Parts: sequence; C-alpha cells; structure tokens
Amino acid sequence: MRTVDPARHQARRRHIINAATELFAAKGFERTTTAEICRAAGMSAGNLFHYFPNKRAIFHAVFEEDEHDGTTKAERLAAARTADDPWTALLDVVDLLAAPATEPLVPALVMEAMIQAYRDPELEALLSRDNDEERSTIVTLLRDAAAAGQIDAALDPDDTAAWVMALIAALYTSAATDPSFSPTGQLPTLRLILHRFLRPSTAAQQER
Repeated sequence: MRTVDPARHQARRRHIINAATELFAAKGFERTTTAEICRAAGMSAGNLFHYFPNKRAIFHAVFEEDEHDGTTKAERLAAARTADDPWTALLDVVDLLAAPATEPLVPALVMEAMIQAYRDPELEALLSRDNDEERSTIVTLLRDAAAAGQIDAALDPDDTAAWVMALIAALYTSAATDPSFSPTGQLPTLRLILHRFLRPSTAAQQER
C-alpha cells in the first residue's frame, strides 16, 4: 500500500481549491464545470476525485477553516474574547472579519455562497456556524468594553453586534455589486463609524 504524505496531500487539495476559487468567483458554482476545474488545476478527473468526491465538496472547502500566519480564525477569535483590552480587541476582530473583503475574489464568492446556502443545508450550516462564532465574539467584547467604560453602556450588546456585523457585510456586498467601491479605501471609514457609534461621548470628543 502506498503511503500518503499528509503535507503533499494537503498541498494538492489547496492547489485544487485555489484553481476552483477563481472559477467560482468568475462564473458561479452552477456554471463552473468539473472539467474546467481539472484544466485549471492541471490534472485529470480521476486525480481530482482522489482529493474531493465532487464539485460541491470543493466549493465547501473554499469556505472551511484555513490558517493565516499559522493561526486559524477560530483561534484568533478565541484569543480576542479573553483580551485585556476589549475595545482594542473589538477593533482587531472587525479588521479580521473585514480584511477578506479587500481580496479581489472574495466578495463575489461570498455572494455566491449566500445563494448556494439556500439550496445546500450543509453549506448553510457551515456558514451559520462561522457567523454565530463571529457574532458571539463581538457580543462578548461589547459587553466587556461596556463594563470597562470603553463604550456607551446604554447600547444593547446583541442589537449592537447585529449592526456591527451588518456594516462588515456591507463591505462584501458593495464590493461585489459596485465596481467603483473600494473596500480597502473604506476600512478607515468603517473604523470611524464604530468610534462615533460605540464610544461614550466624552471618549469620542477626546479622540477628535
């Protein structure tokens, strides 16, 4: 029996995912064919199916947990929830969640995932788990920041978290639908909105 090299196997999976990602972003899931993914990845269908059972499994893999600089998003969110400075941690989490919107392919992929989630319960569950973890982290940081006097204590953490998430989501939808919209250019505006919206009036005045 041939021994599988885990690192090589993972590298080949990542190669297939990267090749498919460009196609999914440009054409959508339905219009992308397995044959096109094979051509883009430079391999036969038989070889492709050694790593993924079907096209939908590849699409799911695009949105599954991935490491960045050796740390997963889940690990970074967990670290943020126990940070000594919840306000700074909150801004860092917003940056973490907003940053992918600046990558050329990601906004279109996110829009496609939202469409496919209506037809794919497994994908819907995957995206919901991510969304719940992100929102829970933001709620925790808002509560801690309010207790520390860093944000307006009159704001309801759950309602406020929903608005923070909506602002982040707007970066993706605007980038996907408006060619003139620059997520990178709008990140400072997003931070300014959060400062004006969340900080107590005295803190906001001191920061001006």
